[in-house]
This record gives sequence, structure tokens and C-alpha cells, in this order.
Amino acid sequence: MTSSIPAEGTRTAQGTAPAHRVRSIRGTTPQAVLLDMDGTLVDTEGFWWAAEVSVFAEFGHELTEEQRQVVVGGPMSRSAAYLIATTGADIGLPELTVRLNTRFEELVDGDVPLMPGARRLLTELAAHDVPTALVSASHRRIIDRVLRSLGHEFHLSVAGDEIPRTKPHPDPYLHAAAALGADPRHCAVIEDTMTGVTAAEAAGCAVVAVPSVAPIEPAPGRHLVRSLTEVDLPFLRSVVERLH
Repeated sequence: MTSSIPAEGTRTAQGTAPAHRVRSIRGTTPQAVLLDMDGTLVDTEGFWWAAEVSVFAEFGHELTEEQRQVVVGGPMSRSAAYLIATTGADIGLPELTVRLNTRFEELVDGDVPLMPGARRLLTELAAHDVPTALVSASHRRIIDRVLRSLGHEFHLSVAGDEIPRTKPHPDPYLHAAAALGADPRHCAVIEDTMTGVTAAEAAGCAVVAVPSVAPIEPAPGRHLVRSLTEVDLPFLRSVVERLH
């Protein structure tokens, strides 16, 4: 797998896209493609669950599939708080967050596996100069690790620990669109969980759902596909155009 450090043009949630990039996307369809990370581009949902199971086992608690369905796709703060509340584990949220992130990195231990079709889609978007943003509920330390394995230079990346409200609130997608100079209504979002879909739809974006661990129900304006192998630029264009 090709490894690539994000280029100078890449920005974190605190940054903005260069002025020439903002001007170049006006009038294009889609104006930008905003992508979730875990379970959407990289096959890491299983690693996150393994990290959670492992850490809570150290406290004598066995996590259940029902709990997994609740935490999948959620921000670290919400998922960790929920697991503490439902298990009664004797650990504070800050310490648990550090342990989960560290255990996840230990389990991944190198390049992260890409979801089917992810490499081809990112290559196609880059070839057509479509602005892209990585919008994740994961923390910056995890995003930066994954970015080095993706081999794609995103124009922007937004981490869950960099903004006051993350998914399922619309804020991450509104921020990403604004930083790229794009209208959220003319952006395509690709997500794998209901938490992310809710955030993207609340932001007014056109949504492509690629369910990973938990099912996502059909809804008006929501486009469900089985994998990223079914997604290409013409498809994303049609999704945005149908929104209007």
C-alpha cells in the first residue's frame, strides 16, 4: 500500500482551503466530496470494537453485540461514556479515551486496510480535481495515522476532538463545506453509519450510505449502496443533482 504524508495544501479543522481552490470549485457538481473514515474508507470498525472489548475485559466486563450496535460510528466521547455507564467500569472518560486510542493503534500496527473500491474512488476524484475532505469522529492522532496510509491528499480533514459538536450533529460537515468554499447542498457525503448519515443530512448534503456494521434504512434523498465499488464520479454527480 502506498504511504503518503498529507501535502501542504491539506488543512485540519482549524484551517481553510487555499483561495485558488475555493474559486476553482464554484459551479462544479459536486462542489466537494466529504468522506467518513472508519468503516467507509478504511476497514477499521472491527479494530475499534476489538479495542473496546479488550480494554473493558481488563476491568472484568464482557461487551455485547447490542452495545456494539450503539457505539458504532459514534464519537469517542459518546461511545466511551455509554460503555462506562452500561458496564459500571471503574474508569474515567479521559483515561478510557487514551486507552482506547492506544489499543486501537496497537491492533492496527501499520497500514490500515482499505474498503473495497476506496482506492479507485479516491484516485478518480483526484484525477478530476474534485475537492475532498475527510470528516471523522475519530481523534486527530488516529486520523493522522490513517492519512499516512491512504495515499490520497485531502484538501481538508476534520477530527472529532477538534470541534465542539461532532456527529450526529451537522457541524463537522458544515465546517468542511465552509472551509472548502462549497455549498453543503452541492456536496456529496459518503457515510457508513446512521450517526454519520444523520449529521450529513442535517447539514443539507446529498448522502450516499454504505452500511458496514449496522444497517441503514432507506429514506427519501438517501442513496444506499453495497460498497464503494458501486460509487464513481458520475454517480455522485447524479446524487447531488437529484437533491435539487
